[in-house]
Amino acid sequence: MSYTDIGRETGLSTSAAQQRVRRLEQRGVIAGYHASIDAESLGRNLTAFISIRPLDPETDEATPGKLEGMTEITSCFSVAGDASYLLEVQVGTPSELDALLTRIRTTANVTTVTTVVLTTIFKDRPMLDAPRS
Repeated sequence: MSYTDIGRETGLSTSAAQQRVRRLEQRGVIAGYHASIDAESLGRNLTAFISIRPLDPETDEATPGKLEGMTEITSCFSVAGDASYLLEVQVGTPSELDALLTRIRTTANVTTVTTVVLTTIFKDRPMLDAPRS
């Protein structure tokens, strides 16, 4: 979005919008910018979340390293609860998901629970009303 568009949306002048963005960058509130990749254009139409738990609790910390080479895994989160980690994956078909699950289980020696995304209602929403600390 251009500074002019930001100004229009926020009721600021273009220069005031540019200054505000610059201050947010300097304070670390805006951490960076990135290109957004459309997974469907790469043939990866299916998104799933996979909860994993190591079969041997002593190997828990090594688990993410064992999965790093699997490019279908787009995010790995350490979580509290029944699972140790939550993976977000992008694949093309249910059979590709099944093959990935097998690779994850055998490579990392984990159990898995999978949730397939049917529709994304919203994703990566900006935190416009973030609390101040």
